[in-house]
Amino acid sequence: MIRPYRQEDADALWELKQGFELGLAEGTGDDAKATRYADKLDDQYRHSYLDWVDRCRTDESRAIQVAERRDSVVGYVFVLPDTMAHIWDGAVLNELYVAPAIRGTGVGVELLEAAVRTARAQDLPLDRILLDVDRANDRARTFYDHHGFEHWGEMLARDLSAPEDI
Repeated sequence: MIRPYRQEDADALWELKQGFELGLAEGTGDDAKATRYADKLDDQYRHSYLDWVDRCRTDESRAIQVAERRDSVVGYVFVLPDTMAHIWDGAVLNELYVAPAIRGTGVGVELLEAAVRTARAQDLPLDRILLDVDRANDRARTFYDHHGFEHWGEMLARDLSAPEDI
């Protein structure tokens, strides 16, 4: 069952969020990348993330939806509220994560369908839903390709702790 996130889901969401963050570095970077992602997952980050979740839910009740199986939260999808649609001129699928033991059972598809329904109901500059997927994340790229997503642009990043010279 897919349903909107509730406050009592916070611990389960945080556990899944940690899996999401740690999974970003699996097979897509070196040990330094994995360490950066792991190091940020402290109590301060947990509180700021869950506060942000609550702010997004205030703007859009279905911004965060969870998948439940046998009374346990096993996955989630996070679509940014349409108040943030100008970031990429469309709906932003910020996160989709399914617990590894549940993958391949259709939960990811159900969460993606929920995300698309949420996005279709939003007031968007352009009718599209976008997400960022690491080009080395073959599993995610295959999943999204299979569901009609196409390559669109490329995201670049600069480490802000680097020297200020440009």
